[in-house]
Amino acid sequence: MGSDANTHASNNPPARLTGAEIVWATLVGEGVTDVFGYPGGAILPVYDALRKFPIHHVLVRHEQGAAHMADGYARASGKVGVAIATSGPGATNLVTGIATAMLDSIPIVCITGNVSSKVLGTDAFQEVDITGITLPVTKHNFLISRTEEIAPAIRYAFQIANRPPRPGARRYYQGRATGHSNLRLCRGQATPPSPSPHAECGGTRAGAGR
Repeated sequence: MGSDANTHASNNPPARLTGAEIVWATLVGEGVTDVFGYPGGAILPVYDALRKFPIHHVLVRHEQGAAHMADGYARASGKVGVAIATSGPGATNLVTGIATAMLDSIPIVCITGNVSSKVLGTDAFQEVDITGITLPVTKHNFLISRTEEIAPAIRYAFQIANRPPRPGARRYYQGRATGHSNLRLCRGQATPPSPSPHAECGGTRAGAGR
């Protein structure tokens, strides 16, 4: 019977997902049912994949509202709140809500879009150093430039957002190209190796906050 089960498993390899689909699949795996956000150019590939997953998206009128709603959701539910925004002004609009969550020790994870990794650091349209801006008010930051980094980074974000003695805000920054890349996501891998807290991606250091 064990042999049959192994044969069946080998005939059904893990589904091949885009980077955008991996974002939602990983959030579902973390028990997320509700997110708060506002779409924009750099994050649109992620939004396009949302319809395939059982997550309720609350469309806000301003990104600051998304961060504050994620904060309030975490306070009321005891779960990690999730806010989503695009790059540049969308990401900077989250900062007040991120700081509020950090100072009040409320666990939230913010996912923002980014310009293509090929033009990072070139002052491209709607590019801003949101990693540098949010380092003082987050527990951790990640700048993702490769598709295979998406799931481990999100899982690690949820681990440290609730980590005692002080829960707090965590920001995850995804390069635009990673949303279109394909990767096999092993759903059975519950606890992947945690990415380095000081990983360098695309020339920008994503370091630990408080």
